[in-house]
Amino acid sequence: MLARRTGCTGIAYTYNDPVIWAEFAIDVARAARAAGLVNILVTAGYVTAEARPELFAYIDATNVDLKAFTEDFYQRITLSHLAPVLETLEWLRRETAVWTEVTTLLIPGLNDGDEEIGRECDWLVEHLGPDVPLHFTAFHPDYRMLDRPGTPLATVRRARGIARARGVRHCYVGNVHDAEGQTTFCAACGTALIERDWHAVRLYRLDGDRCVACGATVAGRFHPGRHAGFERHTAGTRFAVGV
Repeated sequence: MLARRTGCTGIAYTYNDPVIWAEFAIDVARAARAAGLVNILVTAGYVTAEARPELFAYIDATNVDLKAFTEDFYQRITLSHLAPVLETLEWLRRETAVWTEVTTLLIPGLNDGDEEIGRECDWLVEHLGPDVPLHFTAFHPDYRMLDRPGTPLATVRRARGIARARGVRHCYVGNVHDAEGQTTFCAACGTALIERDWHAVRLYRLDGDRCVACGATVAGRFHPGRHAGFERHTAGTRFAVGV
């Protein structure tokens, strides 16, 4: 298997949403699991209740793109609905051991208001828990959406501040250069545990899954013997396996 020959820890299924080619993703994930590799599924979370168990059966970690937190956005921009995505997130948290993270792409004028961001954070803490990492990423005009400007750095930083104030313990920014916004901090003592600069890891201070300063357990999944995890809040890039 190519992943094993090249020394990869695991395989990420993304671009396009693996829901579209679910049968192939399931077959590959089954083989990867048998070979000792981890599987990461990157999805918009628009999955029926009947399909979820089979799709996630061999998945170790997932990132779900929560496009916005209004039904209006989902209907007008994605031609879909918000509720099924929230149902998938709740199901993952309630019924599986899959490590789950959430990403929201902030688009100026469409889903970047403080009130909407606050409601999303409140829902996440209530329904998924404070340790589920939340990522706010910057939009860049491309393809069929060229009528919107790129997301300012200040916007993703503001969103991260709202999330932290609402109780999200691990909130990150993406598609922008912000080392602090990409750093993992201990939720107990505030020590910087994993410092990132774009794709580079500048500092790694975990002892297994514990903070080296206070000994508190850090929520996540970590690969023994190397500074790698397969949760996004210790990933250096959006779909990377590792820190």
